[in-house]
Amino acid sequence: MCARWKPTFKVKLFDRLARGLALTEEGRKYHAPIQRAFDLIRDATDDLRPQQGVVTISVTPSFATKWLVPRLAQFTDANRDLNVQIVASPELANFQNDGIDLAVRQCHAPKGSGLVSAALFPSEFYAVCSPALLDGDHPLLTPEDLDHCTLLLDGHGLWPLFIENVLTGKPAPKYRTIKFSQTAHAVDAALAGQGVALASDLFAADEITAGRLVRPFPQTVQKDLGFFIVAPRKSRNAVSVRRMWDWLIEQSRTGPSDVINRSA
Repeated sequence: MCARWKPTFKVKLFDRLARGLALTEEGRKYHAPIQRAFDLIRDATDDLRPQQGVVTISVTPSFATKWLVPRLAQFTDANRDLNVQIVASPELANFQNDGIDLAVRQCHAPKGSGLVSAALFPSEFYAVCSPALLDGDHPLLTPEDLDHCTLLLDGHGLWPLFIENVLTGKPAPKYRTIKFSQTAHAVDAALAGQGVALASDLFAADEITAGRLVRPFPQTVQKDLGFFIVAPRKSRNAVSVRRMWDWLIEQSRTGPSDVINRSA
């Protein structure tokens, strides 16, 4: 039998506080190499596990509803050996303990030695509405006609900037508004004829191509954030992640008419 190891010295690694524990200076020095050792053990264990044929992608609810889900059958049909898990949440993925393989987020270009990223879409927003709003007693034909409409707001908060850009030098009227937490819900309300939303090609191009939405005027507003695909540099599931990564890049270069024609 092996003798149980007993330390021959005593070192205080943490201080006990009223609301928890705090590392001492010795504890902080000890933590870094120990953490690296645990990371090596975790990575070695992951390498031993057989590939399960599962790829987990984290996206925002709007991205899932308006872009990913309408296209997903193309990926699953071409990759029948893979199971796809979609986590639709606005929360950021940390890739450490949440089981996420890759994520799509609207952000500045991600930075970090442990991450890889690629741009999917820029963020140029424009007004969209139901074709029905182009007719009637107050047809929506120019930005000045917006004072007869309901503005459909979302979490991006771009309407004030849009109004300022298109009505330069003119006092902005007091608009009626409905506010949603998700862009997809604002676009759905526009489809239902409830008002005018600001959307990008990512969320509106398919609906415009199908004739369910229109752009009443050409003005746009540019947001300084784009949509990026992000993954850890060292993936637990590298082969499956690469297949999903490459497909997302390919689809981001595909026009909306291609998606509509395939699903018709």
